[in-house]
Amino acid sequence: MIVRRDTMTIKSNLKEILDERNLSVLKVSKDIGYRYESVRTFYTDENKQYPKELLDKLCDYLDVTPGDLIKYEKEPNSN
Repeated sequence: MIVRRDTMTIKSNLKEILDERNLSVLKVSKDIGYRYESVRTFYTDENKQYPKELLDKLCDYLDVTPGDLIKYEKEPNSN
């Protein structure tokens, strides 16, 4: 018997947060003193890993927790 498990993945929620607050990636990267490309990659959910320093700076700047910035969700079935 084959048991199929749902595939879970970690996703960035930064786009939703910045869009909701009308903040640009460029403004945030300048305000927190972090490389634009790194913040943009987080915004577009292209990260392979989440740098602790970037998470710290974003949490402080946006007054959120890491759980607000990233989410763990089920991927759509590819059956």
